[in-house]
Amino acid sequence: MLRKKTNGVAKGPRAGSLLSSLAAKTMDRRGFLAASGVTVGGLAALSLTSGRVEAATPSTEGGKIVRKKSVCTHCSVGCTVEAEVQNGTWIGQEPGWDSPFNLGAHCAKGASVREHAHGERRLKYPMKMVGGQWQKISWDEAINEIGDKMLQIREESGPDSVYWLGSAKFNNEQSYLFRKFAAYWGTNNVDHQARICHSTTVAGVANTWGYGAMTNSYNDIHNSKAIFLIGGNPAEAHPVSLLHLLKAKEENNAPLIVCDPRFTRTAAHADEYVRFRPGSDVALVWGLLWHIFENSWEDKEFIRTRVYGMDDIRQEVKKWNPEEVERVTGVPGAQLERVARTLANNRPGTVIWCMGGTQHTNGNNNTRAYCVLQLALGNMGAAGGGTNIFRGHDNVQGATDLGVLADTLPGYYGLAAGSWAHWARVWEEDLDWVKGRFAVWDKDGKSRAMMNEKGIPVSRWIDGVLEAKENLEQPDNTRAMVLWGHAPNSQTRMLEMKEAMEKLDLLVVVDPFPTVSAVLHDRKEGAYLLPATTQFETSGSVTASNRSLQWREKVVEPLFDSKVDHEIMKLFADKFGFTDRMFRNIAIEGNEPVVEDITREFNRGMWTIGYTGQSPERLKKHMANQHHFDKTTLRAVGGPCDGDIYGLPWPSWGTPEMNHPGTHVLYDMSLPVSKGGLTFRARFGVERNGENLLADGVYSKNSEIKDGYPEFTMQMLMDLGWDGDLTAEERASIDAVAGPETNWKTDLSGGIQRVAIKHECAPFGNAKARAIVWNFPDPVPLHREPLYTNRRDLVEDYPTYEDKTFWRVPTLYESIQKKDFSKDFPIILTSGRLVEYEGGGDETRSNPWLAELQQDMFIEVNPRDANNMNIRDGKDVWVSGPEGARIKVKAMVTERVGEGVAFMPFHFGGHLEGKDLRDKYPKGSDPYVLGESTNTVQTYGYDSVTQMQETKCTLCSIMPA
Repeated sequence: MLRKKTNGVAKGPRAGSLLSSLAAKTMDRRGFLAASGVTVGGLAALSLTSGRVEAATPSTEGGKIVRKKSVCTHCSVGCTVEAEVQNGTWIGQEPGWDSPFNLGAHCAKGASVREHAHGERRLKYPMKMVGGQWQKISWDEAINEIGDKMLQIREESGPDSVYWLGSAKFNNEQSYLFRKFAAYWGTNNVDHQARICHSTTVAGVANTWGYGAMTNSYNDIHNSKAIFLIGGNPAEAHPVSLLHLLKAKEENNAPLIVCDPRFTRTAAHADEYVRFRPGSDVALVWGLLWHIFENSWEDKEFIRTRVYGMDDIRQEVKKWNPEEVERVTGVPGAQLERVARTLANNRPGTVIWCMGGTQHTNGNNNTRAYCVLQLALGNMGAAGGGTNIFRGHDNVQGATDLGVLADTLPGYYGLAAGSWAHWARVWEEDLDWVKGRFAVWDKDGKSRAMMNEKGIPVSRWIDGVLEAKENLEQPDNTRAMVLWGHAPNSQTRMLEMKEAMEKLDLLVVVDPFPTVSAVLHDRKEGAYLLPATTQFETSGSVTASNRSLQWREKVVEPLFDSKVDHEIMKLFADKFGFTDRMFRNIAIEGNEPVVEDITREFNRGMWTIGYTGQSPERLKKHMANQHHFDKTTLRAVGGPCDGDIYGLPWPSWGTPEMNHPGTHVLYDMSLPVSKGGLTFRARFGVERNGENLLADGVYSKNSEIKDGYPEFTMQMLMDLGWDGDLTAEERASIDAVAGPETNWKTDLSGGIQRVAIKHECAPFGNAKARAIVWNFPDPVPLHREPLYTNRRDLVEDYPTYEDKTFWRVPTLYESIQKKDFSKDFPIILTSGRLVEYEGGGDETRSNPWLAELQQDMFIEVNPRDANNMNIRDGKDVWVSGPEGARIKVKAMVTERVGEGVAFMPFHFGGHLEGKDLRDKYPKGSDPYVLGESTNTVQTYGYDSVTQMQETKCTLCSIMPA
């Protein structure tokens, strides 16, 4: 609530006492930094370690000070952190002044990351629950006890009854290894936070033009002539990114249009703020397109040559006249006409969105509608245009790319037989052995190979535990849950989650902090906490939101009795007996797999998205020469990286030896493919219903094929007469896969890609983007009312979906929406981020410098609603949800939210329905700030394609406590 308070904060030594003691001594600046951790880079951490396990204290005399480059572990901007290390201890930090991303800036979270690396609230050694109390155990005991129980469950119920939940906090190498580990265990019940933040983006965007990622970059926004931001609040969620938006606003006079149900800190910078009803994004965008089509402001030539299906969009948009749009969204037609005119007159413009657009039951419709808007305006494949999708966590992009997902192997290869064959070749593994690790499920007289079936997504893991076995599309219920780098309070339905945690045979938490998973349940036995290191205690690559990879140096050795994530994976592999197989091409030093070897292994396999050119050597060279890269184009000017784009944003085609520079702007045909140019991907065939799906007479610069073309195969090279460009080694490798049928995705030599690019063609073809996705529930994006809606007058016109079973679990839609909860729960409830905290908040609320800034969980309530409900500013209130849960929080009466709408941040945990759970944490590891989770009262609701949870539009009631 941005009010300085002390209530509810764990007591301990304060910064003032330390600073007072320092003041009594005479020392130079370096000595002060070594003792206090304060540097000119901003707010850094003062260790509060009185009477507790603590890291070694550096000597202030002697000892060389070494600077290490790492990357902030919070959001996806990718800010460089420069750490000062003396005698093995991290004594200070500065922002990366040479970094093209943060340009010498930090936000509050980034400025205090030193505290995460050795904060006093971390888990310090393995623990298990005995008689309801946490007790210290050894690593050997932990791995053996957990492993024995998992093997028992595997024997009794099959490998799918153990769920491996991974993390967006893994680096790329750990992400890849985790997905490989799940495959060797024999399950697709593996997932991570992307499911509940941008899975609807990945699905919607990839199915529109081929790749499901940010098309341009934070830096490229410098070129934008207009900025349309919907469902995002970067001023708080991605604070440093605002530097790039404001540069365009100030230097280009680019109008900033912010569409949000809440007047955010980002909206305060807007030239035009559009307040709309939560859950009506598609109606809003179609309302804009109504004006664009009505006035012929669309880019007709771009649509003719590069877009399929826009006529179907026109038919739907005709329904969304200004009157209907206002009825559904609440936005006056005159304002939308003004916004549409602004976008039409200021091209290229960029569209930005975050979780405000994705976390809906029709989230895939929202993201596709945003894409269609850009296609209609002709803003794709252009500097200053594109869809700039701001990802949440520091490596949620990379973890998604590397396949920590229930529906794909690394590189979005999917789970088809050919996909497994490809990765078995990369791993040099016996495919039949891999098949034998998975269950084959006999149901209704049919055998189903579970290795080809999507797993249960993280959004639904609790249903894998609680749902009746006969209703699940897998052999048995989930019996063991591994939460590896995951905050459970970031998920909805927390009372049911508590029940699921208590029903499990085994609950394992692997994390630097205990998380809410340590205290939510009332288990007495069968729960373990394993201390993982932070990313500052290891090295490896991490992928920013713009697809650029950066290499983190190890800042300090693992602290306390914590272990790096990839070592823990290796210890479990030891226990399960497949270490030799899993690491046959990865060296192990001690118990720790060599990170660079893991990078090289995924370089050999991820041809689909061009994760093949970013060798460790090239990435380290970029980090060492950040000052050579242009801050807008991201291209190196001279030096050892000359011509490269910073971080080699994927696709960086071919092998590292090809030296492809990376691709800054996806689908930009003004450049040759060899220099980072690209077309739309030919992913959906060449023809549909007699209509051409390939580009019509347009192509990337210098392409030798002067029209659209399909994806490349060996047969296509032969037909073109280009197969003679292959080396003997490349041809032999291609023949070993499938001969003429080998394609650009499965050729391990990279020869097909190399030859295609030699002739300046995109390996994945040259097609049209598709405005209609015929394989989705709504081929043309439709507005559908939320499951919990107080607009009963709209349900008949815009109903939700029928109930169905997919992703292995029954999923409810119409059976919920048909019930009217609006009388008892009249207020729309939405959620979002705060600048001080991140994710579930465990590490940031354990940081004294951030905890000081925001000490109370709260709900924002409009003054009219507050007066009608007798709610006073700053007083406690009960917030109740339609599924029976309630939470106790502070009221913040503010016009940030409109009438009938309330907002809560989602970073809090450690309280449950008015009860303080502090005494349930392991001693000394409770976060300084605890509070209720908004997700306790957030309700059921999942996207119709990806099972994304709906957290942006449910209902609630609010009353004084």
